[in-house]
Amino acid sequence: MSGDKYVIVVGVDGSESARQALQWAVHEAHGRGGTVKAVTAWRWDFPELAFGDTLSKVRKKAEAMLAHEVDSLPHYKISGIPLAIEVMEGRPANVLVAASHDADLLVLGSHGHSRTLHRVRASVTEDCARNATCPIVVIPVGWATQRQHAEAGRPESLSAQPQRTGDPVHPLAPQATL
Repeated sequence: MSGDKYVIVVGVDGSESARQALQWAVHEAHGRGGTVKAVTAWRWDFPELAFGDTLSKVRKKAEAMLAHEVDSLPHYKISGIPLAIEVMEGRPANVLVAASHDADLLVLGSHGHSRTLHRVRASVTEDCARNATCPIVVIPVGWATQRQHAEAGRPESLSAQPQRTGDPVHPLAPQATL
């Protein structure tokens, strides 16, 4: 979809879930010889803005957070991987759908900062799933920890996770019985 390079867009909001999604996206891009575009959305209408932040301060906070998240990646994971960052104003789901329009894959964490905010406003992941034009991968919280255990030679920590064994099976598809 994106031309010569496989392009992965990943949403980054500073949460642990998004941090793990960023790690996964970089790992996946490395395996595919692709690129990563880390995207952060910011808005002026959140309640925390009542504490004296100006429009430019909010944008600068978003830029600093994204730069910090990218800088915090282990260096071996980003060596040789083209990684671009983009900070855009707007609703997170709208920004991510727009940023991933020409991408091959959109990667999101399973949830952001607050489950309370999730109840008040729509889930970014749910909105992206409804509106994105490319496939979406949702990284569950704990993925990075499971991966570290596997790399340390403790694959039993992954025993509860499904293993990739071929074509994905739709959960409603008829299953073969023996």
